[in-house]
Amino acid sequence: MLTPSSGGRPGLTREQARHLPGEDDVQFYEQHGWYVTPALLPQQSIDEAVEEAARFYRGERDRSLKIDTDYHDWRPEHGDVLRNNEFASLQSNVFRRFVAQPIIGAVAARLARTSAIRLLDDQLIAKPPRCSSRIGWHADGAYWSTCTSDKLLTAWVPLQDCDESMGGLVVIDGSHQWPGVEHLRNFNDPDFFRLEERFRAEGHVVRKIPLVLRKGQISFHHRRTVHGSDVNSSGILRLAIAIHLQDADNRYHAFHAPEGKPIHIHDEFLCRRLANGDPDFQDPDVFPLLWPVS
Repeated sequence: MLTPSSGGRPGLTREQARHLPGEDDVQFYEQHGWYVTPALLPQQSIDEAVEEAARFYRGERDRSLKIDTDYHDWRPEHGDVLRNNEFASLQSNVFRRFVAQPIIGAVAARLARTSAIRLLDDQLIAKPPRCSSRIGWHADGAYWSTCTSDKLLTAWVPLQDCDESMGGLVVIDGSHQWPGVEHLRNFNDPDFFRLEERFRAEGHVVRKIPLVLRKGQISFHHRRTVHGSDVNSSGILRLAIAIHLQDADNRYHAFHAPEGKPIHIHDEFLCRRLANGDPDFQDPDVFPLLWPVS
């Protein structure tokens, strides 16, 4: 149902509806490969997510995954290193509600010029204070080889004010238009400078944009946008949730490495199968519809 505060859009407050991307914003995203919203997420939802992260890090879960190996799942015995916990929303009711907030899907649908947005997967990522870990230059789409759509995108949500000292997200402006980034799988490679020199040698302009966000803001980037993050030199735990999103046209297709080895993503082993045996990337239990809301 619509409420008086919804601005005529189910699930959105009037303020959220007023700040949906306009045509100029969408064109900016298409040209630059990234976009930052005003503060649109309710403070309460962020505070609940911070509390849930503490529970999650203690090993408490509301449900288990169908898979139990081969995905990132930080545990306390791993120590004060970069914490990466994949598929958090499939294991936690609080995170499930957090990633399903209609404003996230509504903005993504505008930017991708699509009629619908589904979840693909998500990551709870934390950098402890003075953690020396970097996230290397990579493109998310390089890890989504079995997805057909080039419109997939990621919403990155810090759970606090996030400035450069905290090792927040850095994007390379316009890099989604570079050839070859669909193979850039360097998430775990901390050598920024080596890759930057390679980019320049290939004739690219490396214009790095640190995304300084206030609590409640969301940044979005295209599946081909090169991005990473530096060390957390602050005294504050940097918490964020990366929400990977698929547009209405995305489907599964088989993909093979150059040497012929079949490539798979973990999502394929979590969802139901189609009649032909392919993974169903529209399985509502694993890939819920985020926009439009009913």
